[in-house]
Amino acid sequence: MRSEISPQTTATATVTATATQTLQPVVRAVVFDLDGVLVDSFAVMYEAFAIAYKEVVGDGPAPFEEYTRHLGRYFPDIMRIMGLPLEMEEPFVRESYRLAPQVPVFDGIVELLTTLRVRGLRLAVATGKSGPRARSLLDQLGLLPFFDHVIGSDEVAHPKPAPDIVEHALDLMGFSPEEAVMVGDAATDIASAHGAGVASAGALWALSDAGELLAAEPGVVLRRPADLLALCPSVPGV
Repeated sequence: MRSEISPQTTATATVTATATQTLQPVVRAVVFDLDGVLVDSFAVMYEAFAIAYKEVVGDGPAPFEEYTRHLGRYFPDIMRIMGLPLEMEEPFVRESYRLAPQVPVFDGIVELLTTLRVRGLRLAVATGKSGPRARSLLDQLGLLPFFDHVIGSDEVAHPKPAPDIVEHALDLMGFSPEEAVMVGDAATDIASAHGAGVASAGALWALSDAGELLAAEPGVVLRRPADLLALCPSVPGV
């Protein structure tokens, strides 16, 4: 059954558009961040980070709160910013794989992705994770078939907040920046979209404090996944 935008959904998307950037019509492609947008990986991330910190650094509280301020970046880059050993990556990745089945998909995401595909849009993921780890997680959660491409930070020359990963997604799908929107929950996502000349949408459903995201000036703010549908009508001729 073909899902359509309800008047309430349209009104919600209109009301929640807050930033100064004007969002251009999006009719062909959506590039999603992964963590905090499609999946709620926060608890698993915390456990993996704590184990990696204890194994490599030793006893004491793992600085997870500081780590979360850099989400969206590639893990080795975060370690460099925080002054932590790069050796933490191996146990962090190992535990992330082990705990992946515990990661929940946000409510409304499956319905959103299904409707976008029915409407003829092409979909990609551009994530701070490595490509293999992102594809493995999406496969385990049954989301991988929705996406034409899943790109990790290890698969571009410069990860977020640089525009490379968004530009690469568009190149693979064959679209211009004007034909796409990037959906993210972090300032790095918005910066990457801006650098690529792509319209940006800030996802609020996982955030307790949206201040940093809003300060990055996304073109529109989405309070729930379904709000994106008001911006993505059916692709003509599909």
